[in-house]
Amino acid sequence: MLDFPRWKVWSIFAFLAVLCALAIPSFLPERVTATWPVHPRINLGLDLAGGSYLLLEADTQDLANTRIDTMREQVATEMRRGNPRIAIGDISTRNGQLSFLLRDPSQVDAARERLLSITGGGAGMSGQREWDINVVDTSRFVLRPTEAGLREAIATAMNDATEVVRRRIDELGTREPTIIRQGDNRIVVQVPGLQNPQALKELLGKTAKLEFKLVDETANPADLLKGIAPIGSQVLPDPTSRTGVPFTALKRATIISGDQLVDARQTFDQQTNAPNISITFNSEGGKRFARVTQENVNKPFAIILDNKVISVANINEPILGGRASISGSYTVDTANQLAIALRSGKLPVNLKIIEESTVRAELGQDSIRAGILASAVAVALVVAFMFVTYGRFGLYANLAVVINVFVILGVLALLKGTLTLPGIAGFVLTIGTAVDANVLINERIREERRRGRSIVQSVELGYKEASRTIFEANMTHAISGIIMFFLGSGPVKGFAVVLLIGIATSVFTAVTFTRMLVALWIRRNKPKTINI
Repeated sequence: MLDFPRWKVWSIFAFLAVLCALAIPSFLPERVTATWPVHPRINLGLDLAGGSYLLLEADTQDLANTRIDTMREQVATEMRRGNPRIAIGDISTRNGQLSFLLRDPSQVDAARERLLSITGGGAGMSGQREWDINVVDTSRFVLRPTEAGLREAIATAMNDATEVVRRRIDELGTREPTIIRQGDNRIVVQVPGLQNPQALKELLGKTAKLEFKLVDETANPADLLKGIAPIGSQVLPDPTSRTGVPFTALKRATIISGDQLVDARQTFDQQTNAPNISITFNSEGGKRFARVTQENVNKPFAIILDNKVISVANINEPILGGRASISGSYTVDTANQLAIALRSGKLPVNLKIIEESTVRAELGQDSIRAGILASAVAVALVVAFMFVTYGRFGLYANLAVVINVFVILGVLALLKGTLTLPGIAGFVLTIGTAVDANVLINERIREERRRGRSIVQSVELGYKEASRTIFEANMTHAISGIIMFFLGSGPVKGFAVVLLIGIATSVFTAVTFTRMLVALWIRRNKPKTINI
């Protein structure tokens, strides 16, 4: 019990002092701590710091259409590249299914084998079929996406979309945003400190699907107005058109896409000094872009963003080096936002904002003041109760409670945790229950003294026997906190974080720290009796 060597005493004091020191920067303005070499801070959540809240919903029908369009290109490519080549008629994507006619019915088996190869044998990663492949009238193939395949595609797209949203928000320089999935097709975005959500909405509203395609110069302007394009082409809106027709016919085949993009930066045009976006492709994309421009000199090509033409240029000479630029009516801010969207990757599914709100920082300050007041009252009442009830041993417990408050804040700052309003509730709850361990220990020491044991034996048995109960009780609390952390979201997770930190720190301060103080007192004063 009294075996606390000097190195152990100093280690405990140093450990607690460091953790308490880590809490100090959170109480000072950022302009004061900005020049410090180390200044961990506790980040405040949306409900405390104010900020923007958005609820995004995925357009699952658009995703289903995109899957069919992608499969259309794969089918056309696979049938053309094989040996022997399989001749097919026009591919239809009507009614949510894909169909095409074989020109030679004797190639049905070969065509089925190739379809199975591009649909993964008819089964996705979950082991369920993603596409139903049927033959109608001996030579017409019909591919229908299955419900299981669509659900799997939505789940994958939502996971990818969550990461893309996270990367885009990180590019804005905001701290500790909360980005979590809600249900099957929604994403919750909370950005503390961002009072104007307009820029965020514009950034997240861009799918950033970038494509380069050749212009079909054979299209009839009258047909374009009706949305009719030549076979193998498509009609897309073109706000940049100078022909008087706000549409352009484009070859369906994509020269190069944003998937082959490695960088995008806001720059300035060397001739006009207007803001534009410089993009760099990977080696494969650069080679492909060079080859296509070599084969199509003096032909126009278009840059398409989110199914809208943003620029049409003429290929005067082969474009080598894997670089290109996007110009238009951009400001520095809009060009930078587009560069961020392209750099972070395209969204695999369109997201629309279905709910938004802005939390004023003043509301958060009111919550912080209320939380500080509640914490102060809790500490004061606990301190008074423990001192009146247990005297010197209560004083040691009170010292442990005060140190525990700063240790919790220090650990939270070290982990770069986010404090929310429920987190403050967990903080106050932790303070109220921090002395539970000392109550158990002190009551056990009283019991041992009534049995006639010596002071040293009573104290030693009191800490030893009570420690078992303390460990078991806190284990059940910790299990509850872990479950809330992994299964909860937002406020529940914030509460769980503070609760788990508080459990760990309160056990250390209430048991190990107070035991050391008692041991040092007994060793130094050798009391004949104790009042407890």
